[in-house]
Amino acid sequence: MAERYNPSDVVVLLGTPNAESSRLYAMTVTEGDPSWAGALAGVALGLPVYHILEEAVKTQVAPEVYEEHVALMEMVLEASDIAQAVQDVRVHTTPGA
Repeated sequence: MAERYNPSDVVVLLGTPNAESSRLYAMTVTEGDPSWAGALAGVALGLPVYHILEEAVKTQVAPEVYEEHVALMEMVLEASDIAQAVQDVRVHTTPGA
């Protein structure tokens, strides 16, 4: 997908359950696989990445859809830690940041 489409036309949306996995996946689609174990080892795709629990994403989903599919998980997960982990990767990989 990253090769087929312009990176400015693609957004990666995560639904990972904790801060550590969210950080790892966010880094993988931006800077390349940090574990150097997967197909994206050393491949910096530079794709923008967000988590479904981030407020910027949540506000773009119809409230009834969010309630049905995400709200329960938001209540049991460490939503703020997960969102912060993805935001940290995004800020770290933003040119000029």
